[in-house]
Amino acid sequence: MARTTIEQLGEFGQSIWFDYISRSLLRSGRLDELIRVGVTGMTSNPTIFDQAINSGSDYDAQIRELKRAGKTVFEIYDDITIKDIQAAADIFKPIYERTKGLDGYVSLEINPQLAYKTKETIEEGKRLAKKVNRANVMFKVPATEAGYEAITALLAQGINVNVTLIFSLEQYEKTAASYLAGIKGLLKNKGAAHQVRSVASVFVSRIDTAVDALLDKLAENKEAARLKGKAAKANANLIYCSYAHIFAGDEFKELEKKGASMQRVLWGSTGTKNPAYSDIKYVAELIGKDTVNTVPEKTLEAFLDHGVVKGTCSAEVDEGQEVIDALQKLGIAINDICAQLLTDGVVAFERSFLSLLAAIEKKAKGM
Repeated sequence: MARTTIEQLGEFGQSIWFDYISRSLLRSGRLDELIRVGVTGMTSNPTIFDQAINSGSDYDAQIRELKRAGKTVFEIYDDITIKDIQAAADIFKPIYERTKGLDGYVSLEINPQLAYKTKETIEEGKRLAKKVNRANVMFKVPATEAGYEAITALLAQGINVNVTLIFSLEQYEKTAASYLAGIKGLLKNKGAAHQVRSVASVFVSRIDTAVDALLDKLAENKEAARLKGKAAKANANLIYCSYAHIFAGDEFKELEKKGASMQRVLWGSTGTKNPAYSDIKYVAELIGKDTVNTVPEKTLEAFLDHGVVKGTCSAEVDEGQEVIDALQKLGIAINDICAQLLTDGVVAFERSFLSLLAAIEKKAKGM
């Protein structure tokens, strides 16, 4: 049987995870179909769960049951999301076992209202890990200043972490440092480094959206026109270079001897938002070894249809830096944009979280 382009990506060295979860996806057999074409993991976030719960009646029976049991709205949310995460993790478990812990993960976001609270994030991460009780689940912590310490602490407890909302090179390097510190802490705690995994989720398309809006204001400038649609890949390329350097370095190599695995870079927010761009732009441009790309369904189907597998993400700094420098000359500072995108991202996830709780409360009241 001919290999799908998603399977070819896996052979190249890039894993494809699915950026969505819903109860119907789990129960209909659709997830099994996605696995058969090469998908090896799944991610979720408050926006995804908000869409899933608001889109139909799949959760109504469980909400009714939990309401009768006297559960609060948050407790209902907690039980609903954990049930889906556990079910998905069980479906992916054979991949987790076959790949010896490289793939087969499902990610669950820690309450986004805790994004700037270190202690509370740690405690919530530990609570969720105990309640979910699946080796192939990662818990998502945002790359905020408060988040880095939480990332280290959770890893040191043997908890898998998906570090989310990374936009800048600085955020990525702090994330990698937090990971290395966490593994050292785990070893100090007599934990097994080979049993713990982490990914660094770098958000991509939102950078082009923000930068392109500024370039559009310079419509008469030929240099501005040349740079449209290039900022996200350039920024990602610089991060990939740093990733390659860090995990080829002596500090990690010493940990690797003790069983530690690389914290892979995961490309997130890879659906194309600008219709003028290719519908597979943020997959085709970011094919790199030892990475993950988490994609929405439309992007997955498009890459299955007309994607081509070839290495496009280089560990060479020059190309990415040229674009960043050219933007700086036009007065567009990528670091400032990344900082704003982080702030906006935390707010957006918190808004989705509150919308999700409101939807559960509304359904519970109507029963």
